[in-house]
Amino acid sequence: MSSSQGSTLTGFADKSSARTDIEYIESKVPVFVKELIAGGAAGGFAKTAVAPLERIKILLQTRTHGFHSLGIYHSLKKLLKHEGVAGFYKGNGASVLRIVPYAALHFMTYEQYRVWILDNYSGLGTGPVVDLLAGSAAGGTAVLCTYPLDLARTKLAYQFVDTRGAVQNGTRQSNANPAYTGIKNVLERVYKEGGVRGLYRGIGPTLIGILPYAGLKFYVYEELKRHVPEEQQKSILMRLSCGAMAGLFGQTFTYPLDVVRRQMQVEHLQPSSQGGVVYRGTLEGLGSIVRNQGWRQLFAGLSINYIKIVPSVAIGFTAYDMMKTWLHVPPRQQSKTISAA
Repeated sequence: MSSSQGSTLTGFADKSSARTDIEYIESKVPVFVKELIAGGAAGGFAKTAVAPLERIKILLQTRTHGFHSLGIYHSLKKLLKHEGVAGFYKGNGASVLRIVPYAALHFMTYEQYRVWILDNYSGLGTGPVVDLLAGSAAGGTAVLCTYPLDLARTKLAYQFVDTRGAVQNGTRQSNANPAYTGIKNVLERVYKEGGVRGLYRGIGPTLIGILPYAGLKFYVYEELKRHVPEEQQKSILMRLSCGAMAGLFGQTFTYPLDVVRRQMQVEHLQPSSQGGVVYRGTLEGLGSIVRNQGWRQLFAGLSINYIKIVPSVAIGFTAYDMMKTWLHVPPRQQSKTISAA
């Protein structure tokens, strides 16, 4: 046998061995672990893509001084002028740190809740009602597990500090020192001041908002995909379009609750001169905002959310579906059998 033939056979053997190793690993990794990986990667990618708009939305929702009367373009311009490009991503570290486990749990538990409902409540069928219930339960589970990180993200994003400073007498001066220096600092201080209850400040409106939002999001996405011809099921454009519609529809109905949640998270940071108040509950918060700030405040930043939610949810769903394909997660109709096995 020539050396070239031996080399070729060795190459085939190596490739065959590598393929066998991959198949062995894939067979040993549980489906739910693959769903966790796919969901986490999709969430982190989507969140980073819209981080600048998320920062602006929070500044508008919480009526941060100097921003509550500005539009999207001027807010972005002001942030760039005073905080630089880094200002667009302030709090994004906490956001990604939260969204990766959040999205991982959200998508994975959705799949698992869906299988559980199909196993135990077959009378509901396999249609949109199952997606609505599974999506709502998954959203609540993910929020409960990751809420302190969302609180930290909001407090960091709420801070506006002129890091470039003003030049006076040839000396650059900064306007103020940030109240929090990072994620760990936020969590430590909040826990010290309010204990576990402090870490979950605003969880009420969050849960009330996320249950219908998460359910509607999965419901609309899966229902729209059901009406797409089979030959277009794997189209990226189709998935992006269905995801965008799902995000827009779900967000519109639950946005006022998001505004109440944000104001509850930062209320102790607002001086009384800016109308800082303390809300004892979600309904009281909604009523107080309408009376003192006007009903329009319930939708402050909604235009940004529309701009943000289109790419965010669309990218999230699309990336999740593509990651599942890459990780060889079985089609959803087969997941029930495999999970049971």
